[in-house]
Amino acid sequence: MRFKPSLIALSVLALCTSVHAEDKVLNLYSARHYQTDEALYADFTRDTGIRINRIEGKEDELLERIRNEGANSPADVLLTVDAARLAKAHELGLFVPVRSKVLEARIPAHLRTEDWFSFSTRARVIVYNKESITPDSVRNYEDLAKPALKGKVCSRSGSHPYNLSLGAAIIAHQGDAKAEEWARGLVANFARSPKGGDTDQIKAVAAGECQVALANTYYVARLMRSTKPDEVKLMEKVGVVWPNQATTGTHINVSGGGVLKHAPHREAGIRFLEYLASDKAQRYFADGNNEWPVVEQVKVSNPALDALGKFKPDTLPVRNLAMYQVKAQMIYDRTGYR
Repeated sequence: MRFKPSLIALSVLALCTSVHAEDKVLNLYSARHYQTDEALYADFTRDTGIRINRIEGKEDELLERIRNEGANSPADVLLTVDAARLAKAHELGLFVPVRSKVLEARIPAHLRTEDWFSFSTRARVIVYNKESITPDSVRNYEDLAKPALKGKVCSRSGSHPYNLSLGAAIIAHQGDAKAEEWARGLVANFARSPKGGDTDQIKAVAAGECQVALANTYYVARLMRSTKPDEVKLMEKVGVVWPNQATTGTHINVSGGGVLKHAPHREAGIRFLEYLASDKAQRYFADGNNEWPVVEQVKVSNPALDALGKFKPDTLPVRNLAMYQVKAQMIYDRTGYR
């Protein structure tokens, strides 16, 4: 198992746990791998004087590392993406409940639990080929399973958390039977076997390999902001639909974190989470990585997000996404969505 040390954390030995440094050190384990986050962390240190030592790794590897370290873990805070992974950390007993008036006031109730908090969101939208599909034919997730789209849908693996979370949301709203009917219809409409990531699906739609696909908004926005001629031309061929605007709203997933059970610098950890909910940090998430702020009143300056426009998000509590993911995986397995 290999971990990537950040520029800030030169070695694991730098993860200081002394009482004397309690309020000046924060040991962060992060599964966020976005370069724009460097400015986010540096800004926290400038504002507070608290030095961040950071270890990066894949989500499941970090969870296993924290669990194995047990009471001797130097980690104060875990940041990761996807509600299911945050819920898994909770189920493993890795987080400690946090009471913070700042977090409770700024983060909507459906985007937090008693021990972990969402700090940014990403919406799962439908992208379509403008030359072959009309937006009215794909206004809802349910439309992707209709026979009219047979042989026209691209997708990444059904076992990826992005698609499992969407399946979990459909189960929560419509029940197991409807979710399975949807998954079966979706699989029947595939233009090819699931492969690649979200960016690959967008490129496949632009190239005409398929006519419609699902993608998270920050992948779409990243391509929209690109100055590379081929990517500019690519996005001219692709349209975006906010699904289910007349019903449940567009499915969203989150990036978030919590303070760990054996955190040696618990107060610094809480202060860091409160910083992530500040206007300044929320703008970093939006302007730097094309994610949506969780704090509604925050003003952002991102031309791609502005161009995508306003939408009605699904307000299903994030804990429910984790609750139904096992069922979603079972349904996908039965229907061949792999």
